[in-house]
Amino acid sequence: MGDLVIGARSGAGEPEGPGGRVSRSAESSAPSTAGEDAAAQNADAHGTGADGPPEPQRSESEQVNESDSEAPAKPRKQRSFLKELPILIGIALILALVIKTFFVQAFSIPSESMQNTLQVGDRVLVDKLTPWFGSEPERGDVVVFHDPGGWLNDEPTQQSTNSFVRGVQDVLSFVGLMPSANEKDLIKRVIAVGGDTVECKDDGPVKVNGVALNEPYVYQGNTPCGTQPFGPVKVPNGRIWVMGDHRADSLDSRFHMDQPGGGTVPVDNVIGRAFVVAWPVSHWSTLPVPDTFDQTGLSAALPAAPPVGGAVGAVALLPLVRRVRTRKERRKES
Repeated sequence: MGDLVIGARSGAGEPEGPGGRVSRSAESSAPSTAGEDAAAQNADAHGTGADGPPEPQRSESEQVNESDSEAPAKPRKQRSFLKELPILIGIALILALVIKTFFVQAFSIPSESMQNTLQVGDRVLVDKLTPWFGSEPERGDVVVFHDPGGWLNDEPTQQSTNSFVRGVQDVLSFVGLMPSANEKDLIKRVIAVGGDTVECKDDGPVKVNGVALNEPYVYQGNTPCGTQPFGPVKVPNGRIWVMGDHRADSLDSRFHMDQPGGGTVPVDNVIGRAFVVAWPVSHWSTLPVPDTFDQTGLSAALPAAPPVGGAVGAVALLPLVRRVRTRKERRKES
């Protein structure tokens, strides 16, 4: 009865005999071994076994997220040059405007009044920073200043007839990259400052506080007075007396003595000191103060001759302390 049940379970009859039971035992053990192998494979697949506890199963979405995080990050797309160009231009214009307003500004030489020091069309750079710290023009400086009134009434403004070109000029002059054609500014050399007495008789020389100036910068063939002798003139405090280096072709302080101020220019009208010829390259040069303005006794408040014991030291140090002492003199007189 029992054999029939076993035969029915296996699906086939089995021979009778002493070896039949052994065969059935071997056959019955085969499925068990196969089941163990399958269980072992499942355990390996799910991370189970004798080495440690089983790992929790992860969902498909977690596996996708993990694969995305392990993928290399894509490089950021760089901004194109055309998109950055307007920003760069804007920054450059702002910097140019700040430099023009507080530091340096370019000016063009429109006439021959400063020959041969400056030629028509030269571009000079003007220092606008030092006046912000209380510095005032000094003898020998080449300065740019606003028309004090009536000096340039007959001078037309130099503007292009082309509206587009004129617009570009206005923009460039606004940021300091090009001299302005609308502003009426002049450029001359400072000969005397507030408190000085200046004069020039006949063929010269020009005298400041009784000291004759040796002026190698005067245009060749001109006399120091040009065609307009003058003085003596006492320069008021806070004003300067200016003259062009081309004395025969410069409508400077000599020709405006009948106007308010007696031909002198207010210090407040001074834009700054021209310190270098920047363009054209062939004309490049600096504009230092000539040595003639370092003469002993030129300043009215300094003694004409220092004591004998300290004469050598005083002469040697005079160029270094001249500017400091001159400023102190002006403050005392004012």
